[in-house]
Amino acid sequence: MTGFQSSSVASDQPPALAGDSVGWQVHLAARPVRTPTSADFALVKTTVPRPSSGQVLVRNLFLSLDAGARLRMSDVGVPIPLYAVGAVMDGDAVGEVVLSASPDLAVGDLVHHGMGWREYAVADAARFRRVDGQVFSTLSAHLAPYLTAWAGLVDAAGLTAGDTVFVSGAAGAVGGLAGQIARLKGAGRVVGSAGSPAKVAHLVEKLGFDAAFDYHDGQLADRLRQAAPGGVDVYFDNTGGPQLEAAIEVMNPHGRIALCGALASQNGGAGAAGPSNLVLAIAKRLRLRGFLTSDHLGRTDEARDEVAEWLRQGRRHLDETVVDGLENAPRAFVDMLGGAYTGKVVVRLSR
Repeated sequence: MTGFQSSSVASDQPPALAGDSVGWQVHLAARPVRTPTSADFALVKTTVPRPSSGQVLVRNLFLSLDAGARLRMSDVGVPIPLYAVGAVMDGDAVGEVVLSASPDLAVGDLVHHGMGWREYAVADAARFRRVDGQVFSTLSAHLAPYLTAWAGLVDAAGLTAGDTVFVSGAAGAVGGLAGQIARLKGAGRVVGSAGSPAKVAHLVEKLGFDAAFDYHDGQLADRLRQAAPGGVDVYFDNTGGPQLEAAIEVMNPHGRIALCGALASQNGGAGAAGPSNLVLAIAKRLRLRGFLTSDHLGRTDEARDEVAEWLRQGRRHLDETVVDGLENAPRAFVDMLGGAYTGKVVVRLSR
């Protein structure tokens, strides 16, 4: 467990509830100035309390690593819950109920919840959602950002049949799903950007994109025009920055932009400036809409069931990288932000 801080603290739970076991958590040790490093995290050993009335104790089996967590690490004045320095981080996870003091969940139930970055989670049963282990072929697939991709296209962008769709950051977890969902929902042409020739090839050969390009290679607007000669109707934006500017230039009148991420600016420095051509958005009557997955939780079952059916039919591919051990989560998170992986990154804990 090298490369980041490790320490041990006592639980802040009442003594009557504590002491049965111990577990490890990942805390935010410092707010990154630019690109995070492993030193910004701390691996902390804590006591695990027994659940009180109405609560359950869950042993996490898989944790989700999400690029959106980077924004929550910095005090940048955005209206979202930020991680507190010195406190455990959170994020999506799936696990198994090992102790229950609630009639709503039984020992052995598999659940999805928002208390990741730790081995054990204790909370009211209402904070956990029981999952059907048979819906997807693997338990970790419940952590795929299917709702983000689906809601961004269907609700935020208003995708219609025949649209030409451009997805930036298309080799990432959300982008790869967004491109495939766009195709299956009737898009006329799907194009994407990625950060290496290998990833570009993967988008076309494995994920079914019609065209893709390396955003490091040449003028972005020119590359996008080549990939989408008829213009772009829907842009699923995972990056902001120069790619958003290029998309605005190539968008068709009345185009729709779903603002999902801002990878180009979240580490500060070069690329942090906004697009300089917003006047085109006015002239083209474009619609730019930011969205959060939490705004669309009521669509979870619809999105999950549709994506799961596509998977069963072999019409969609789920990219996934599995990293073993909570102690390796910080390094994997840093590597993910640097573009080391393709698709979804999850951390597998010992069962």
